[in-house]
Amino acid sequence: MYQADDQRYEAMTYVPSGRSGLKLPRIALGLWHNFGDTSEMENMKELCRTAFDHGITYFDLANNYGPPYGSAERNFGRILAEDFRPYRDELVIATKAGYDMWPGPYGNWGSRKYLFASLDQSLGRLGLDYVDIFYHHRMDPETPLEETMTALADIVRSGKALYVGLSNYDGKTMREAAKFLRELHCPFIVNQNRYSIFDRTIERNGLKEAAVAEGKGIVAFSPLCQGLLTEKYLHGIPEDSRIRRDGRFLKEKSLTKEKLAAIRDLHELAEKRGQTLAEMALAWDLKDGAITSTIIGASRPEQILDNIKALENTSFTKEELERIDEISFRPGVQGLVR
Repeated sequence: MYQADDQRYEAMTYVPSGRSGLKLPRIALGLWHNFGDTSEMENMKELCRTAFDHGITYFDLANNYGPPYGSAERNFGRILAEDFRPYRDELVIATKAGYDMWPGPYGNWGSRKYLFASLDQSLGRLGLDYVDIFYHHRMDPETPLEETMTALADIVRSGKALYVGLSNYDGKTMREAAKFLRELHCPFIVNQNRYSIFDRTIERNGLKEAAVAEGKGIVAFSPLCQGLLTEKYLHGIPEDSRIRRDGRFLKEKSLTKEKLAAIRDLHELAEKRGQTLAEMALAWDLKDGAITSTIIGASRPEQILDNIKALENTSFTKEELERIDEISFRPGVQGLVR
């Protein structure tokens, strides 16, 4: 039977998510990849054990994580039952609904019917009575915002979630949603958005500024730009890389000559800081108070240990930040080529 490390809280830093009482670890574990039915259960267990043993208490899921859809929640539910049941009150477990989950008009987007049904299914797969955070996964252009926000508030009142979050919202829509949720006395505490040296979308669409103004946390996903901000691609595309294995979300054309040159220049700067490129990229996400936590993905326990080292130095000089901006805002560098 798994027993957590007694020293697990010594290596991690925890900060409140916005103006809330919920403290999140600066590094969180995402279960988007590597927790579906194509992954080995023992490796999944080792990933979770390694994370928790080193103070990572936040585990991030969604209804359609896998593959196939639902399998990440189901597999994590098994890990909870077999390893983590005694530690449930030390964990922050989050899931989401908003992308396609089942056929027909009620298995997608942000209607009240979909959100309630999806969360009930998620709780069944997880084997839980409640999740700590329930996110609406993306903005819905058709469902009235008030309907979606009222559903989130009622979900909290039902006891099936403690807090709510919004994911992939822009600043303007998040502010409108926050007004509804404030009037409904719903504990909306966090946004989840993509953010990295190579993807500054939340700066352009106002989300980062709005979150600070509204007192909401931000949990950043894809801080390593799906592996581009690591040493993996310094010398081309390895055969065991995500581009070669999958190619659905990160395509070979993403690795342009401009982006490769930027990766090499950033790697050189990271070396001068005494960090790997991945450590510097994670530290950059956490350099100011706007980002509460950043989500890492891992296929091996060693990757989790390597990424936690980023917390040893999250300070940057003015010159370093200017150099990162100069490199990353060159033509053809920002964003992923899809």
